[in-house]
Amino acid sequence: MLRLLSLAALLFGGTACAQGTATSAPASGVEAVHPNVFVSADEIAAIRAARGQYALLDATIEADVVMMEAALGEPIETPPPGEAGGYAHERHKQNYREMMAAGLLYQITGERRYADFVRDMLLQYAEMYPALGPHPMSERQVPGKLFHQLLNENVWLVHTIVGYDNVYDALTEAERATIEANVFRPMLEWFTGEGAFSLDRIHNHGTWAAASVGMAGYVLGDRDLVEQALYGTDKSGEAGFLRQLDELFSPDGYYMEGPYYARYAIWPFFYFAEAIARNEPALDIYAYRDGILEKALYATVQTAWPDGTLPALNDGSLYMSVAAPGVVLGTDLVYDRYGNDPTLLGVARFQGQVILNGSGLAVARAYAAAETIPEMTWESVEFRDGADGEGGGLGILRAGTGEGQTVALMKYGVHGLGHGHFDKLGLILWDQGRDVLDDYGFARFVNVEPKYGGRYLPENDTWAKQTLAHNTVVVDGRSQNDGDRREADAMHADRHFFDGDASDGVQAVSAYARGYYPGVDMQRTVLLVEDDAFDHPILIDLFRLAADAEHQYDYPLHYDGVPITASFDLAGHADALRPLGDDAGYQHVWETGRASATGDVQFTWLDGNRYYSVTTAGTAPTEILMGRTGANDPDFNLTSEPLLVLRRRAADHLFASVIEPHGYYSGATESSVQARPRVAAVRVLGSDDAASVVEIEDHAGARWHVFVNNGAPSDGPHTATVGGQAVTWTGNVAVRPVP
Repeated sequence: MLRLLSLAALLFGGTACAQGTATSAPASGVEAVHPNVFVSADEIAAIRAARGQYALLDATIEADVVMMEAALGEPIETPPPGEAGGYAHERHKQNYREMMAAGLLYQITGERRYADFVRDMLLQYAEMYPALGPHPMSERQVPGKLFHQLLNENVWLVHTIVGYDNVYDALTEAERATIEANVFRPMLEWFTGEGAFSLDRIHNHGTWAAASVGMAGYVLGDRDLVEQALYGTDKSGEAGFLRQLDELFSPDGYYMEGPYYARYAIWPFFYFAEAIARNEPALDIYAYRDGILEKALYATVQTAWPDGTLPALNDGSLYMSVAAPGVVLGTDLVYDRYGNDPTLLGVARFQGQVILNGSGLAVARAYAAAETIPEMTWESVEFRDGADGEGGGLGILRAGTGEGQTVALMKYGVHGLGHGHFDKLGLILWDQGRDVLDDYGFARFVNVEPKYGGRYLPENDTWAKQTLAHNTVVVDGRSQNDGDRREADAMHADRHFFDGDASDGVQAVSAYARGYYPGVDMQRTVLLVEDDAFDHPILIDLFRLAADAEHQYDYPLHYDGVPITASFDLAGHADALRPLGDDAGYQHVWETGRASATGDVQFTWLDGNRYYSVTTAGTAPTEILMGRTGANDPDFNLTSEPLLVLRRRAADHLFASVIEPHGYYSGATESSVQARPRVAAVRVLGSDDAASVVEIEDHAGARWHVFVNNGAPSDGPHTATVGGQAVTWTGNVAVRPVP
């Protein structure tokens, strides 16, 4: 176990303050120099000299100046604790933003009014905080005092302590004593006492707690706080910041709760890492676990769609992006600390801002000097999941460049703790700058206080987390693990193979989900294929189920747009709607239409300027259910979205589908081209534990054979028997024109 060096000279070895050289007399007896957790005097001097030269730096400083001009023109408010997402909650959040900005602006400009603002606000908090008890509206959360959950108070302290650190030497000894005795010390006692559960938790809440305690420890010169933050409240190393680095990321840097929470979790990781690097360089925190922080940043930004938004995996928003402040922080620090990768300048362009320290200055300088800024275009990539990398993963296939990319994402990792969804082998398709097959994400209106206090809505459990809410097969009308989180956390899906090499026009990802339904094993193989016969990449989806007894298999597709044509009777229910079922999410879907088919099922819809068609092999009688979310939703919490469900009864079965983008539609010119798909039929020629072989035929009679190895992955030759004849191909997948 890596232990802290007890060298006083390393612990508080920062540079002199930009505004003076006064030092504190911390509890440990070691004198600390300020600022010492986020920026140094030398960096401040360089930023001051660089003003007017670099657009990203100037934009960031100007945004803070504008915010502070507004704040300085209004009375300081520190309201009593209130509802989550309500006025008091948001006021305290804005207060920490303003204190951090004011502290940095004081250092950069030398204007005393910024330091006075931080002082006056903290003295006002010093009058109220000692009298506060646990927040009265904690709602089953570990409570803070200012906020309904301790997490928010940890975030408050992380930012506030940076502001305090930057104005420390502008305050009198008496002012510092009042602020520390009445705000920081009682707050830290709460964090390490009643909040010890959160501090010792291996979770993003625990990371925020560790960062707040540790950063405050450096600023206040309290060694005990630093060690609790690094190693847990008992300092055993079974908890704390380093253990969180060990447990919360896979070896590839993928964060187990998904990208929405990764952009939030990496925020305190990078804040505290920067404080550690500045105060204890001998720890070499940026090299810890083979540079896991660098990997964590890349694993976050490389999951992003081409427009910078993050896929709504697990409890995730449809609108979160790489412009989130935690990703801005991580991008700049990784660029500066790990070798100046120019591809990160493409991320910085999307962000349009930098952090106000030496790393932010380095990015702003490089951005201004670059002849061209690369598009935020990532290659196909697979991320292993689980702390040991053995918990399945996430596969992302990409074709094209820039925002015109087509992207297919399949999820086959761990559950994701309390924010996990029951969606193993879930699929999302991005094309034309939007989700074409989408994920609902979470059921929540963050910080919209009238909507359940801005917290997760009840429908997050009853709809958003349920298997039906995702593009993956539902067995017997039940969610995976029957919706039991503890059972889901104890297992994971399994990687089969990943091939992101598009040199032959074929990329593929394949995975297994065994045991998520009793007696049923699932395997999904997704291919992204570029072929001159098609104007756009097509997606081939082979979802295989194996069971000893017959089951009901529902294959849902959550599409956006307007239905155009179908191979079945599209007539909807004319006079009444009813839910698809009673629970497992079915109770929230209005059945808008029903049909049946014995052959192939084909359905076309219009989304944006492009048509999309799904053609599914007719290997068994199919019941077709058209639906729309919104049933059993008396408070109108759900957004109304369409879905198509193909239902079949079988023991062993293969859903073989082709999703084809085609044509063009312009509402402005009222023109429509190629509104009908090229694909005419999909046939399953054979499927077993060894291989699946599928035939695709277009309307002109051209055919392609798709071969998938279902056995042990291998780049070598594979053989399957189809129609009594042996066929051979090389590699885990192959797509061949039929002569």
